[in-house]
Amino acid sequence: MTSIWGDVAIAFLLAFVTAFVLTPYTIKLAKRLGAVDSPDDERRVNNTVMPRLGGVAVILGFVASVAYLLITLTIENKIDFLEDSYNIKLAGFFAGMTVIAFICFIDDVKGVPAIIKLFFQIVAAVIVVKTGTVIDAIRIGFLSDQVFSEFFSIVLTVGWIVGVTNAINLIDGLDGLSSGIGIISSISLVIIFALNGSPLISILLITALAGSLVGFLPYNFNPAKTFIGDTGSNFLGYSLAVISIFGVAKTYTAFVIVAPLIVLALPVFDTLTSIVRRVIKGKSLKAIIQPDSGHLHYKILRKGYSQKQTVLMLYAISASMGIFAIVLLESGIWKALSFGLILIAVLSIGYKELFKKHE
Repeated sequence: MTSIWGDVAIAFLLAFVTAFVLTPYTIKLAKRLGAVDSPDDERRVNNTVMPRLGGVAVILGFVASVAYLLITLTIENKIDFLEDSYNIKLAGFFAGMTVIAFICFIDDVKGVPAIIKLFFQIVAAVIVVKTGTVIDAIRIGFLSDQVFSEFFSIVLTVGWIVGVTNAINLIDGLDGLSSGIGIISSISLVIIFALNGSPLISILLITALAGSLVGFLPYNFNPAKTFIGDTGSNFLGYSLAVISIFGVAKTYTAFVIVAPLIVLALPVFDTLTSIVRRVIKGKSLKAIIQPDSGHLHYKILRKGYSQKQTVLMLYAISASMGIFAIVLLESGIWKALSFGLILIAVLSIGYKELFKKHE
């Protein structure tokens, strides 16, 4: 594994530099196209008009890094793209990414109904599945492999991709929140993939994603100069979902399958509670796509905390979940549970003080 770390460093640095350099240009582009976020409703936390095409820089940083590495690794014969049909799977990944980026760019500039975006998310997920990237089995300890039916595999994979895509999009409500959680999730998955002996391509992809987000974050952290926009948040969620499947494709152990879910537990939990809340409040499934201010980050803000404090709290929760997943994979369930229980005990001591109304 040590021989690949030079390429991992390149993946991170090239994505970081590209995103960092290009983000100011996306700010100018957003202003020229009118892709700006105005503080015109109760859910907006920005006090000024804010450009929202930062996701374009994140995507370009990611693509530049991955393209360079795919070319150089092919020349050096370090990677065999025919193995497990990764050439076709990567083509499907980038095709789906293009679909996501296209519809969300239009949404950032002109506005697109939520149901239309959902349709294109499903299309992107189906492209990924049809090119061979699926969750199709699980192995639990000494038991025989549990192979899923084709229909169940398709539904599970499409649901995972669409679900995580929307989970990251929905949590994108404060300066630096989705991009920071994306960084924490990506770094956690890099470690998990390395421990798990995952395919090299999955390690490089997730590292490039982390690098591009780190390059963007200085412009997005409070006080933000630009937003990542739907283009960036949807790309981020989509990429995390698909790359996590790449990373566990060869080792279907229960813990490895669960690890990405644990890493992404915060946005996934927020999304699930949002769905339940909206259905109960709206008394209709149509209410699911109606935005509201009931997300976790809004609730913490209403306790009197600042944007920066709220974001740092959620970073800490996300990092804790990432560490829990790593400990679970590396040291087993008992050590992970003991770590989790101690963490919960410590947090419970200061719970009342932490979450009481601040004046």
